[in-house]
Amino acid sequence: MRILLVGAGGVGTAIARIAARRPFFDEMVVADYDLARASAAVCDPRMRAVRIDANDRRAVAALLRDTGCDVLLNATDPRFVMPLFEAARSAGATYLDMAMSLSRPHPSRPYEQCGVKLGDAQFEQSAQWERAGLLALVGIGVEPGLSDIFARFAADELFDEIDEIGVRDGANLTVDGYDFAPSFNIWTTIEECLNPPVVYEKDRGWFTTAPFSEPEVFDFPEGIGPVECVNVEHEEVLLIPRWVGARRVTFKYGLGEQFIGTLKTLHQLGLDRTESVTVPGGTVSPRDVVAASLPDPASLGERMRGKTCAGTWVRGKHAGENREVYLYHVVDNEWSMAEYGSQAVVWQTAINPVVALELLATGVWTGTGVLGPEAFPPRPFLDLLTAYGSPWGMREQTNPGRLASASPQVAA
Repeated sequence: MRILLVGAGGVGTAIARIAARRPFFDEMVVADYDLARASAAVCDPRMRAVRIDANDRRAVAALLRDTGCDVLLNATDPRFVMPLFEAARSAGATYLDMAMSLSRPHPSRPYEQCGVKLGDAQFEQSAQWERAGLLALVGIGVEPGLSDIFARFAADELFDEIDEIGVRDGANLTVDGYDFAPSFNIWTTIEECLNPPVVYEKDRGWFTTAPFSEPEVFDFPEGIGPVECVNVEHEEVLLIPRWVGARRVTFKYGLGEQFIGTLKTLHQLGLDRTESVTVPGGTVSPRDVVAASLPDPASLGERMRGKTCAGTWVRGKHAGENREVYLYHVVDNEWSMAEYGSQAVVWQTAINPVVALELLATGVWTGTGVLGPEAFPPRPFLDLLTAYGSPWGMREQTNPGRLASASPQVAA
């Protein structure tokens, strides 16, 4: 397998560091608009750096052909999903990403009806990928990604019928010296948090609510504890119902009152806008200004303290009895920094596409068309995640968010 990794930011760099320890690939070409950043991510003799503009479809397709790469792994922000997705198809390459094509709110009823949903532009091309015998594996980070695999695992092995699947993300991370320092790409964070969240119900289909709606306190495992979570737009709600039967699917994120307040202020000031505005000296996107003004999340690892948890809560029936479980993955920032030199949030995102690449390289996972993680058997992924030394866990719950028993699937 020869991999073109596009994007050498925090997640891309962590991908390179994780993959360097595995033998499944022959070459990885690390590409970024900033050649110096791509070069800094190279950490193995099988890797080399090149410069590329991710928005240039023809140049990316040419690079795939020139390098002989048969896989494109997209580690950029969602603005570049479609050019990279289409470049991979035109070059006959397998495609993977961790975030899907962007949504657009309904023009008149944004908090009731869906407009263009996350991933719609990609799924519209699924038949073309299938006819070409090509695979686009979309949403294979941690959320979406591992959370979706947990949902499929629950449906396959833990439940006979499912009432609700709720992805719940929370952390107790702090960053020394900063009152506001997002641990993930702020461009993406603004997009997903301020767009209308999507909810799925079997009898209603997909619909939207207001940002930060339906707050609930969820008790996260491994010492993180109770965190207030709210509805946020996320790919799992658009992916899971395509392959997993459930009466309701939601995504809630533990943001915190201060974080929500800051995002609301950015929105009130128009600083979340992506359209360029005229300023002395030229034009600029307000959201890009915000992103440039904040510290690079990849640089925060030495200042970060605590753990991050991604997981999937499932409620339904098994053997005629009511059952609730929380399947989860926790990463301690101290461990990820010591082991890989990557902060917890980006490392947790990065490990999952590497596991998926290895399953594709060895033929354990196969498919054509545009497919989400739920379309593949989950057990091989979870077993290989364990083999990478990254623990996942499951707890039975007597009440939503209340710990009944914890069963780590592998020791840390």
